Amino acid sequence: MSPMATPLASARDGGILSLTLDRPDKRNALSSGLVEALHRALDAADLDAEVRVVLLTGAGKDFCAGADLEELLASADATSEANEAAALRLGDLFGRIRRLPKPVVAVVRGRALAGGAGLMSACDIVLAGAGAQIGYPEVLRGFVPAMVMTMLRRLVGEKAALDLVLTGRLLGATEAHAWGLVSRVVPDEALEREAGDLARTLASAPASALALTKQLFYQLDGQTFDQGIALGARVNALARQTPDFKDAIARFLART
Repeated sequence: MSPMATPLASARDGGILSLTLDRPDKRNALSSGLVEALHRALDAADLDAEVRVVLLTGAGKDFCAGADLEELLASADATSEANEAAALRLGDLFGRIRRLPKPVVAVVRGRALAGGAGLMSACDIVLAGAGAQIGYPEVLRGFVPAMVMTMLRRLVGEKAALDLVLTGRLLGATEAHAWGLVSRVVPDEALEREAGDLARTLASAPASALALTKQLFYQLDGQTFDQGIALGARVNALARQTPDFKDAIARFLART
């Protein structure tokens, strides 16, 4: 990548914003520059009413190989405060994806490793090609998968998560789907078409309904059953007041 090039490519087609990790020579490793570019792109998508759905993918053969190893090695000489701030910036990116009131779809080809697997896991839907491989090999590099474990434990459970982070083994797409890391697996040659179809389906749905559904889903984390029901009732009541709801119901009734 040239000094003037951006590590993140962006393109919009109607309501679909495509963000492409664009460091194929580094297997789209998460440099600090790429992390900041993703923050800026998501902030802009949040403010752009025309954006209805975000597709996140990687250039070249892999989705994302994890942290930039050159930066990681250099960080050994940085202060603990600086390293913690850098780690939190990556963690904030995971949270930013969840807070975005628009669906974010990871389109995974090739390998999604370590922080790259974390980035994938932070997305709302993960569409993976059949040849994809997913894993958390940090321990094999003398490192700790510290920033990914919060999401991983919630997705696959304690025993499965501990297996993955202690062994660093890679999962194929089908096994990752069975474990709950991947939403759908499609043939590699159909990945781009399936991603487009999914994005168009999401983009055609009422934006307020998507936003409230996503928000409620993540707010249910840590809630008791009764708290979840009460929170759902409040969102239910709010949804009934939106113009999208009134228009959709009126159109449905007009067809019957």
